[in-house]
Amino acid sequence: MISVFHDLLFQPAIYPLLLIAGATERVRVGPAALNPSTLHPVELAGQAAALDLASGGRAYLGLVAGAWLDRLGLDESRPVQRVREAVEIIRRLHAGDRSGFAGELFTLAPGAGFEYVPARNRIPLMIGTWKPRMAALAAETADEVKIGGCANPEMVRLMREWIGNDDVGIVVGAVTVVDEDGDAARARAAEEVAMYLEIVGGLDPTLDLTPGEGGVAVGRGEVRHQPDDVTRRARQLREPVAAHTRVELEMAAHALRNLAVGDRELEPGLARLGDLAALRHRAEDEDACGRELAP
Repeated sequence: MISVFHDLLFQPAIYPLLLIAGATERVRVGPAALNPSTLHPVELAGQAAALDLASGGRAYLGLVAGAWLDRLGLDESRPVQRVREAVEIIRRLHAGDRSGFAGELFTLAPGAGFEYVPARNRIPLMIGTWKPRMAALAAETADEVKIGGCANPEMVRLMREWIGNDDVGIVVGAVTVVDEDGDAARARAAEEVAMYLEIVGGLDPTLDLTPGEGGVAVGRGEVRHQPDDVTRRARQLREPVAAHTRVELEMAAHALRNLAVGDRELEPGLARLGDLAALRHRAEDEDACGRELAP
């Protein structure tokens, strides 16, 4: 699986995703994640359908309430209802249902629908959240729930309780740095996770944080150190609820300068966990921005 991040004001995920779709044959591809505040549900459905066509039916849609929306002056109230209605419209459009939808926040007129045939009438959905009400919605509507910026096994266990549906998978998105130099890895990991602290630093209810203890949150949001540490931490994240739990090691391209180390030492351990594709996702998507990837 290859995910491409879609954080506000960064490059939109759709461009590298389309390049990656054309250069791969088997892996699932999708954004992590889009939101119904900056994109109307019709556009969310359309982007997912376009990626599914380009990839030959390998797309998934990552959906979140959205972060940093205050920078745009957008209404951040009722996030669960907003995502619920977005999912309803997306599902109807992909299924070819033209009966219409009248929600409290979004409307789809009767007769409105895609003027083309999607590759599939249902695209897998992943909802990203750290909160119980959104997790409950995901239990009803999604295939997976993603905890972004998390490397805390206790949070994985709690999320499984919130979901209450063993058929819905959990994705743990751990900011990751690979380096044989442990100090260098720690420094880079702190830099990589810093931008997310204001969003997720205080959302983990399993941590007892007081003001000024952001560094503790960093320690629970990253996988770092030498290759053996990365493999061990990935295993620890799956142990609480190993069934239907997947670990995504979120890496920026510049954090994989020792790619030979990753290939040589990480592959045996992580391949057994099914995480090797996720290991490389950030490196591949950023590389794809400047050139087409070779098949």
